[in-house]
Amino acid sequence: MRSPVDGKWLAVIVGVFAAGCSNSSVTPSDPVLNADRGPDEESFTIAVIGDTPYGSVKLAEFPSLVAQINADPAVERVLHAGDIKAGKNSDCADAYFHVIHGLFDTFDDPLVYTPGDNEWTDCHVDIKNNGLYTPTERLVAVRDTFFPVPGQTLGIHKRNVESQASDPANAAYVENVMWTRSDVIFAALNITGSNNDLAPWGTTLPADAGNYPSQATEEATRAAANAAWLARVFSRAREEHAPAVVLLFQADMWDPAEPTLTGYDDLVTQIGTLAANFRRPVLLLEGDSHVFHVDNPYSAASPFHGFHPSTPLADNVTRIVVEGSDKGRTEYLRLTIDPKAKAPFSWVRVPLN
Repeated sequence: MRSPVDGKWLAVIVGVFAAGCSNSSVTPSDPVLNADRGPDEESFTIAVIGDTPYGSVKLAEFPSLVAQINADPAVERVLHAGDIKAGKNSDCADAYFHVIHGLFDTFDDPLVYTPGDNEWTDCHVDIKNNGLYTPTERLVAVRDTFFPVPGQTLGIHKRNVESQASDPANAAYVENVMWTRSDVIFAALNITGSNNDLAPWGTTLPADAGNYPSQATEEATRAAANAAWLARVFSRAREEHAPAVVLLFQADMWDPAEPTLTGYDDLVTQIGTLAANFRRPVLLLEGDSHVFHVDNPYSAASPFHGFHPSTPLADNVTRIVVEGSDKGRTEYLRLTIDPKAKAPFSWVRVPLN
């Protein structure tokens, strides 16, 4: 019943994968999962990407982007904010997932990836023509492909992270992870576009759709898991007197182009309340709306402050939307964090050479 994988398309992505492996200057994976290098309290740099690769052109460029990040001596970890494929007319096939996983594992540094809506919530046949899939089935495929070992990053030199899957009540949520670097708390959460999976899946679903949770159950279960993970992140940050918190997720919860953003109301309230109580700097890293943007959405002066009811004031929150999609410039964000600085976050946009 699913849309067949086009042979020409499959040949293209396999060719790109092969080229990426042959051109990359990486070495076999280190079996030892070492801690992040460097002593506590020193500044450090990570690379942030998202909404890539989108379409054949960006897919063809991706090995070069990987190689450029690998060659950046300052970067010690890579974060991907989700959406590994285009949103329309882009089949969500297992074959494509495996190609992207292979490319991810050519990153020399550890890679933390959080799922985007394009690879699971939007994979139904209706409107976007992404294949005859049940979105929850695609989420299972994403987890099986990109999180085969809970609590372990992707990339050549993998690292251990704390996974929410270690909690029996949230064992499915291998994608929600947390780690610490120079006392800064990092966390990734499965918060997606398409109104956080409240956008309709459509009416044409596979015959085996009954074997998977309903859309409403999926959204409610994930909302509870994300709420619990956020509470844990900020509880640890307070207990350990962390100088800052960084949250990675896919959704732009303040995207003015979206017809409705109600699926994020509770998250916006919770993040803002926790951040306000924390008082120290909080950084949100996200993709989804594709155009690079920096703002303070919890500030009273923000034009987005009224987008969600009960939005608290939290001037210590900074948001960065990374550049992406097939129209955006191919680049990565070189993000440097100095835990001793009053303003710990600084960044440079690095275009593909």
